[in-house]
Amino acid sequence: MERKEYAILAVVALATVALGVVTTSKPLVSFFVESTRQFLTTTAAMAWITWWALVVGFAIAGGVEAWTSDEKVSDLLEGHGLRELGYGSLFGFVSSSCSYSAIATAKNLFKKGGSAAATLGAFMFASTNLVVEIGIVIYLLLGWQFLVADVVGGFLLIGLMAVGFVYLTPDEVVEQARENVQDAGDATVQDPVCGMELDPDEADHSTEHDGGTYYFCSESCKDSFDPEEANPTIREQATTLSGWKALADKQWSEWGMLWDEIAIGFVFAGLIAGFVPEHVWTSVFSGPTFGLPVYVVWTAALGAVIGVATFVCSVGNVPFGAVLYANGLPFGSVLSYIFADLIVPPIMDAYREYYGTKFAAVLSGMIFVSAVLTGVVVHFVFLGAGLVPPASSVQIAAVEIEMNYKLVLNVLATVLFLVLYWLHRSDSVGDGERGEHAHAAD
Repeated sequence: MERKEYAILAVVALATVALGVVTTSKPLVSFFVESTRQFLTTTAAMAWITWWALVVGFAIAGGVEAWTSDEKVSDLLEGHGLRELGYGSLFGFVSSSCSYSAIATAKNLFKKGGSAAATLGAFMFASTNLVVEIGIVIYLLLGWQFLVADVVGGFLLIGLMAVGFVYLTPDEVVEQARENVQDAGDATVQDPVCGMELDPDEADHSTEHDGGTYYFCSESCKDSFDPEEANPTIREQATTLSGWKALADKQWSEWGMLWDEIAIGFVFAGLIAGFVPEHVWTSVFSGPTFGLPVYVVWTAALGAVIGVATFVCSVGNVPFGAVLYANGLPFGSVLSYIFADLIVPPIMDAYREYYGTKFAAVLSGMIFVSAVLTGVVVHFVFLGAGLVPPASSVQIAAVEIEMNYKLVLNVLATVLFLVLYWLHRSDSVGDGERGEHAHAAD
């Protein structure tokens, strides 16, 4: 995140505290002491509950990124049928959970010929909202009903996006967006020996092998390249130190992109839980005055607006969503809030830079409308099935470090985290086992 975004979030945080000061009926000293305690314990509790899930989730994402190749994926995403949408969802599910990384990868897949529905709909959404780590955190903080709703709602949203791209967006608008991103010419490939990211148009060294082109940062890397080791199996990579170092490097890059947003999510959840009095929430979510359907629709739209305004995306949304649900935001409206993570202002600005203003507006508008509609539909489906959990089931309690499964999992996760960090920092691991990270460019 940039300084401007941090500044905006700081203003929002101060406004939250100010709201509490203005609306509380307690003496200010007592209010600040109690609210600060609640803020700290809520933030720490959520971090404690989810630590092991985050470590394991990022390790899995790192393994997928390091041990599998995304080359030729765009060939499988050229259409907008169920097959292409399924592939896009699958590749997204096993890909990065960072929204910024997801939109960059989706842009490259779209640039190489993938359809808008399969890349900017299925892949981009699945890689932020249907990945392993966000699913585990949703389960831990919000419960299994929300996890099922996230999956069901995710596929519904992907379907809505596909309908929007195929039937509502003019073909010339989509193709103009593709031309805009192709003109940018900033796709990169990876040196199969050292792993450096390269611009294929500027690389001085390359070689052809088995129908693909491999690019190198230097003559020495090219000379060291062994085609037989260019595409090792997952089993081969999982049994070598160099393979695990590649995993460690990838998962650390995920941490580097997401740690601040996750921390901000915990902090804002704590601020809201600690400093906003309960009667403020009850006045905002006072119930279905004009009937339940109207109430769910406008709160779903409100949830999506909150998702845009908080600047937080992916896993960082879940702790804040838990606090919103505990304080009265309806079931489906919380989903709309979580699903709106792909239209926070910095990401919408990236859309404009990638695809042009018109397509960026179309894409952002479609995501917003789809997030709201999905939240409304899922709310009533789960309400009819009796699967909407009580607000009291949300995990935002105070920290309690006990000898139970959470302690064991957190200790094991910490050990795994430290080992992977050591592998990431070590330059000597895997020397002589080159070629494990090859990505051939067609």
